[in-house]
Amino acid sequence: MDERRLGVLSGLAAYSLWGLFPLYFPLLKPAGGLEIVAHRVLWSLLFIGLLLTAVRRWSHVRALVTDRRRLLVLTGAAVLIAANWLVFVYGVNSGHVVETSLGYFINPLVSVVLGVLVFSERLRPLQWGAVGIAAVAVAVLTVDYGRPPWIALTLALTFALYGLMKKIVRVEAAPGLFVETLLVAAPAIVVLAVLHGDGGGTFGHAGAGHAALLVGSGVATAIPLLLFAAAARRIPLSTVGLLQYLTPLMQLAIGVFVYEEPMPPVRLAGFAIVWVALAVFTADMLRHARATSRPPSAETVPAGL
Repeated sequence: MDERRLGVLSGLAAYSLWGLFPLYFPLLKPAGGLEIVAHRVLWSLLFIGLLLTAVRRWSHVRALVTDRRRLLVLTGAAVLIAANWLVFVYGVNSGHVVETSLGYFINPLVSVVLGVLVFSERLRPLQWGAVGIAAVAVAVLTVDYGRPPWIALTLALTFALYGLMKKIVRVEAAPGLFVETLLVAAPAIVVLAVLHGDGGGTFGHAGAGHAALLVGSGVATAIPLLLFAAAARRIPLSTVGLLQYLTPLMQLAIGVFVYEEPMPPVRLAGFAIVWVALAVFTADMLRHARATSRPPSAETVPAGL
């Protein structure tokens, strides 16, 4: 199998697994969001540690933890991705899967705005147009929900900021994820200790199957990210940018058709406006990539769920 095809298949597998997450996390009930995220941190830490041992990459981890600047940036990234996980789990388990999908639809547009604010990047006219159209969509959805779509906006902002941190400090997927989870492992242990001390922890008290699913959340966290890393090395980022929309499309379909969340006309109109914004954004990205004869500069980061 040639490298490009392998890259596409790896990308499809990564985004498909992320897209299925709304089916996985409800299985972890009666565990609450904090407990789920704490287990996700600790079990992914263990899984990535075993993987690093198998591939002999501990030297990469040592290089990260001894570099004060990169460690500081990764600390910020760890806090952001933990917050993203917590809001995502809350959204899915509280019946807001459709709104979580919106967050990952608008994430690329939030990322380009951050590029302007942080790196003083200049947006092309069509990119500004896409951002403006997305702002209209958020206003329409605010009217529909009767409140700003805070779950979607928080997911988009935390992950766009996480991507910004990873752009500042470029690291390999496995060592980077290990250090990030290591940095939030102590709070995760404290959360689980408090929950079990108060009798609110569910691990070991809701059956072996439930315990296995909590352990599996760590594997489910790591595998898609590693598949994404394999894809990003083999295919242009313009292709990755197109594949990324598979995740929110799957989540939207799960929210509407599996969990039967309402999709009134105003909400559907809001999503339609978002899709117009993304169409404009993607068309401009591909046109610019062809004009410059090189892939665009990564306006896309892994979905990171």
